[in-house]
Amino acid sequence: MGAEVNEDGTEFRIWAPERKQVDVIAGSQAFPLTAEGNGYHSGQVPELRAGDYYQYCLSGNKEALPDPASRFQPDGPHGPSQIVDPLSFRWTDKNWPGIPMERAVIYELHIGTFTPEGTWRSAAQRLAHLRDIGVTVIEVMPVADFSGSYGWGYDGVNLFAPTRLYGTPDDMRSFVDQAHAHGIAVILDVVYNHLGANGNYLGQFAREYFSTKYTTDWGDALNFDGPDNGPVREFFIANAAYWIREFHLDGLRLDATQNIYDNSSPHILAEVTAAVREAAPDRTCLVIAENEPQETHLVRCPARGGYGMDGLWNDDFHHSAVAALTGHNDAYYTDYLGNAQEFVAAAKHGYLYQGQWYKWQKHRRGTSTRGIEPRAFVTFIENHDQVANSAHGTRMNQQSNPGLLRALTALVLTGPGTPMLFQGQEFASRKPFYYFADVPPDLAKLVRKGRKEFMMQWRTVRNPAMISCLQDPCAKETFETSKLDWTDVERNSQVLDLHRDLLRIRREDPVFSSWKRGDYDAAVLTDRALVIRAFSDDHGDRLLIVNLDRDLHLDPAPEPLLAPEEGRWWEVVLSTEDPMYGGCGTAIPDTDENWRIPGNAALLLKSVVRPADAKERTNKAPKEQESE
Repeated sequence: MGAEVNEDGTEFRIWAPERKQVDVIAGSQAFPLTAEGNGYHSGQVPELRAGDYYQYCLSGNKEALPDPASRFQPDGPHGPSQIVDPLSFRWTDKNWPGIPMERAVIYELHIGTFTPEGTWRSAAQRLAHLRDIGVTVIEVMPVADFSGSYGWGYDGVNLFAPTRLYGTPDDMRSFVDQAHAHGIAVILDVVYNHLGANGNYLGQFAREYFSTKYTTDWGDALNFDGPDNGPVREFFIANAAYWIREFHLDGLRLDATQNIYDNSSPHILAEVTAAVREAAPDRTCLVIAENEPQETHLVRCPARGGYGMDGLWNDDFHHSAVAALTGHNDAYYTDYLGNAQEFVAAAKHGYLYQGQWYKWQKHRRGTSTRGIEPRAFVTFIENHDQVANSAHGTRMNQQSNPGLLRALTALVLTGPGTPMLFQGQEFASRKPFYYFADVPPDLAKLVRKGRKEFMMQWRTVRNPAMISCLQDPCAKETFETSKLDWTDVERNSQVLDLHRDLLRIRREDPVFSSWKRGDYDAAVLTDRALVIRAFSDDHGDRLLIVNLDRDLHLDPAPEPLLAPEEGRWWEVVLSTEDPMYGGCGTAIPDTDENWRIPGNAALLLKSVVRPADAKERTNKAPKEQESE
């Protein structure tokens, strides 16, 4: 489908099975297409070239419509489509290999708020910043064109057209090309569970695009297993491959996969994943899913009935982290305590809920993670949803104890799992991130109502004083206020230094960089303190100790994971209580006084050979010399 430029002009093809006639409209000219007999209409138009505008006129319709497979909508989803030649861009990334999951450090960003200008070009100017802190994969929130002048992008309607709000398609290509030059992969968040309510013309071309068997939280479900589903599946599979081929993207993040319904075989998600792999056989591409019910077959290999994806967002870890950092576990945090046991379980097993009863939802949640490597679980303290779902849209640095946040940051960035940061997190951005959508007045009423109802699940928000604090999601000020303030980088340099140093350790340390199931263990030290030990015969073992409580004097210390190998002792690699990160210093942790672990802190330690003449370490103050 779409408009394909060739030597003889442009070839058009569209699926409209119930239309007897389809014409391409360009200005005052109409060019009839030929029915293929299979629901598709196609034809060559010598008069039209790259850069020209066009629309489709369907028999029985008075208005002309944009192309469902348009590569660009210069005037938005209600305007004409523009012919784009994807081969005209000159790439410089011929030898780019991609980034494998075991080396992924993900950074989620929204192009419209990442910089004051909100464009691909301005975002490209920040690539060196991301490279220097250790980011290896950028995850861009959805860019499929949508109505209005601002929004999150999850209401896209032109799935092949990068929104005009951030620049041209070649601006997007240039961003990806420059990211590759900086050693950074780029993956795109795509929405294959529904389409936006405004500017969605797919149903006028074919009612079969949508299903009446299922419903989603946002609108009609897509028809992946009903009558005449073949062209629908082809449309979305082609879209997945399109982003990889024509924009050299390094993979996709699939939104809300639990609302992608398909009872046929192979599942559409398996075919989408395969299409991503086939579109770039010579480089590594990643497919990561958001999946609320925590269905691990998405990342299991196809030979065992899985879909072959690379990663799953780990909401369990996030919810425990929020409970630990804020002391609150209302609404969908109800089933989390934020204690050491939860973080130990997350380190060892990924998901906390793998079939147990989940009282918030009043049913069992999750599936087994047995045999899945820790890198498959994307761990995070912030993402776009979770920041926006706080009553004030505030970051964790504004809701928690600084020491606690530093400690859990160390766990995310150096522990098991694939770490993910949300834009501005690395420099403790003071700017909120709200939900915002520019929609027509009739939809705006529904958006405001829906947002308010969603936030009412928190008991505290039901307070009239708090209700008045909620931002209007449809106000332009809400969007503008969500833009990052890059002066925070200098203002919060200690926070940035911590992120940079933790990611350097994850990248360079031969043990902290290679978490593999079976090569590490974890244990609870107290209700609020834990230890994770990575074993290495070649490089010595490593410890990651996290204490989410006051100073801990662990005496006795009957936990074998704390014991150094014979003839070795522990050396501190990094403490989040180092003064350079805003902390108050760290005493030697393992001494003849037993273990002393600073409060609200994390320690990274490695075992080193103990000198033969070394004395036992101590934190005792030296005795004062007697005066003569």
